Amino acid sequence: MSDQHTIDHIGFVDSVDDRKARVRINSQSACASCHAKGACTAADQSEKSITVPVGGRSVKPGERVRVLIAKRTGLRAVAIGYVYPFFLLMIVLIILTAAGAGELSAGMWSLASLVPYYLTVFLLRNRISQAFTFRLEKLLNNV
Repeated sequence: MSDQHTIDHIGFVDSVDDRKARVRINSQSACASCHAKGACTAADQSEKSITVPVGGRSVKPGERVRVLIAKRTGLRAVAIGYVYPFFLLMIVLIILTAAGAGELSAGMWSLASLVPYYLTVFLLRNRISQAFTFRLEKLLNNV
């Protein structure tokens, strides 16, 4: 059971390795649970697959499980993916505009500044992923 400090999703185990399980979860936006989603094109639901340490639990493929992650960890992911790049873009834009660069040039260089940022995030993805730890809970009634 989740509390106010965790985010949880129900999923199904696809495969199990030595100490890790690949779990398939349905990720949906807030729109996907709306009663008017059939008439709206904004509804979004997608299936995602994540690798979760089993933590000594014995799980089998096809079993229903709950995947948990701390909310602060989710906020850290949002910061790395969206907040820090936004600040980088704005800082470069302000500096170049203040230095007298044209608007088009400043805008293009601001966008170009995101390339090394996201390339660095990509190259450090294994190190970054160690900070994001998921927990796995077996559900009592696997239907």
